[in-house]
Amino acid sequence: MGIDISVIIPTYNEEGNVELLCNELKTVLSSLKLNFEIIFIDDCSTDTTNQRLLALHTNDPTVKIIKFRKNFGQSAAMKAGFEHSQGRLIISMDADLQNDPLDIPPMIEKIEKENFDVVCGWRYNRQDSAQKKIFSKLANRIRSFLTGETIHDSGCTLRVYKREAIRDLELNGELHRYIPAMLLWKGYQIGEIKSNHRQRVSGKSKYNWKRLTKGFLDLLVIAFWQKYSVRPMHIFGGSGLLIGFIGLVITAYLILEKLLLGMALAERPLFLVGILFIIVGVQFIAIGLLADIMLKVYYSQNQRKSYLIEKITEK
Repeated sequence: MGIDISVIIPTYNEEGNVELLCNELKTVLSSLKLNFEIIFIDDCSTDTTNQRLLALHTNDPTVKIIKFRKNFGQSAAMKAGFEHSQGRLIISMDADLQNDPLDIPPMIEKIEKENFDVVCGWRYNRQDSAQKKIFSKLANRIRSFLTGETIHDSGCTLRVYKREAIRDLELNGELHRYIPAMLLWKGYQIGEIKSNHRQRVSGKSKYNWKRLTKGFLDLLVIAFWQKYSVRPMHIFGGSGLLIGFIGLVITAYLILEKLLLGMALAERPLFLVGILFIIVGVQFIAIGLLADIMLKVYYSQNQRKSYLIEKITEK
């Protein structure tokens, strides 16, 4: 029999939570009367998390464990979970017990009845510190502005995916936060549902300023990739033409002054600025050409297409 639901749970130093979470999950998933698997990805925990996971697997083979050799981060853990899952629906969630497994049934119902490809949890009543909530709201607004993706809570890991939506999804850095934005760019339908967010009772939050900084830099990559991944020449070439044109105008004006009024050019800093703008403009255009060539190589070598087909209707 095939597996209907795969739950993937990136885990790092959650020794006090994994057993409780697993028991809650099995209770909820068993009530759905569907075949399921629970996959914990141990991101090289330094406490007793792995031993506790091994005990869970010994008692129940539906619990699977992927153990990393070193700490690769949450995005890598989610990628491993996606690639080793077998369910037609993939559920991701945190291991800290703040995501409530009771939210899973209504999310599954929504994705199946309303024809969404992804349903995201929305922690509308977050049980986190004021500082963390402020940073999260700011990050969500910046993300929405840069990507056009409008769900309320991009940072909530609790999501339900159809398998085809996460196929060939590239995750690195802190990109797991922007999976909805990446899928929206590919044309998938994104929904959301209010979810219960619980207080952390064991372990420590992994959220810090380093992750925040990396997440912001990854957001810039996502925003650029969404808009210019097919034709990078549009941004580099356009910028180059604008900068070069300004340089040409400045230089032409100063040369005209030299010819008509006899004003010296060597003593005019503005003349050097004009020449610099022309050089930079040419460099931007060259970068755009090189980026276009590299992108064509990327798509051809990896047999990737610059489009995704939802359905073909034919005889």
